[in-house]
Amino acid sequence: MKPQVKADLAMILVTLFWGTSYVFMQMGLKDLETFNLIGIRFGIAFLLAAALFHKRLRGTNRKTLLHAFVLGALLFGVFATITNGVKSTTASQAGFLVSLTVIFVPLLSILLRNRPEKRVFVGAGLAMIGIGLLTLSAEFRISQGDLLCIAGALFYATHITVTDKWANQSDTIQLGIYQLGFTALLGIVFSFALETPTLPQTTEAWIAVLALSVLCSAIGFVVQTVAQKYTTATHTGVIFSLEPVFAALFAFLVTGETLSVRGYIGAGLVLISVLIAEIDVKSLLRGKQLTKNPTHLS
Repeated sequence: MKPQVKADLAMILVTLFWGTSYVFMQMGLKDLETFNLIGIRFGIAFLLAAALFHKRLRGTNRKTLLHAFVLGALLFGVFATITNGVKSTTASQAGFLVSLTVIFVPLLSILLRNRPEKRVFVGAGLAMIGIGLLTLSAEFRISQGDLLCIAGALFYATHITVTDKWANQSDTIQLGIYQLGFTALLGIVFSFALETPTLPQTTEAWIAVLALSVLCSAIGFVVQTVAQKYTTATHTGVIFSLEPVFAALFAFLVTGETLSVRGYIGAGLVLISVLIAEIDVKSLLRGKQLTKNPTHLS
């Protein structure tokens, strides 16, 4: 099996894990408060990842730690908003709204004077229609949970943009592991300041915390880092667009959760918008044409 095929399969597995996270967050929040859950989740993930790659952590410099702290703070923003968001929206809806990250990343690049392609703007417009159908009530109001999930997507887009800028300046494994640690630290600090920290008290809560820690955080972030060395950005983006589909499927299988007909139409438009933003159809067609006419290659 080719390395890229293995990498793509690994990314699909990671995306599946991330799709389950919304239901696990809802399960964990029955027993733990928001920052408490974030602190425990990322604390366990950091310890596991650090133990696995302890040799790679030797010789860490201040620049890497500074970058990891900023990325950890952004990641904390991602999960503080999303974890609060799933309290008042469905797991399916949260999955589709967070997938807007794929739209926000190229739009944020405008701030870096990198104008995105036209298809990104088409995808963004379609996404706005989809969000409206997915989230707006009969009174044309959007819930707080939906707004928080959209904010989480914006935080994550910022995280991806900053990571892309700093990835070549530090050891990516060190960066990935330390950002988990700083995210955990911020969760613990905020939990002690605003909540009453505690360990999970029920079997269901422990299952949720361990699934989030091991599958969605430790394995998820480490496998993503390694797999992206062997696959393309286009493949990665398209595979990640499956996350809301996995989220909706897992929510249905575990809790029987469903959307309204209008919600499914909106979710479909959001998914299509993500695919439009990620797939360069012209390049794909051009590649097929070159394959069919090999004499065009020099």
